Amino acid sequence: MADIFLQYFITFGWALTGAISVAISLGIALKVFDFLTPINEWEEIKKGNMAVATIMASIILGMCIVIGLTVMT
Repeated sequence: MADIFLQYFITFGWALTGAISVAISLGIALKVFDFLTPINEWEEIKKGNMAVATIMASIILGMCIVIGLTVMT
């Protein structure tokens, strides 16, 4: 019984590590993306520009997939 709880705690620790890694990496990657593009994506999204919102959503999902696969190995 104690072995099961130990495995749960280890799994929870890795999940927490993965979540923190994704959050930090995604924040850094979005800052770099904002720096490299000539427009201010967040202002365009606030104005209601759905094209920029769709592009940002796809960038975020793509980065999460890459970061998640990196953390899983």
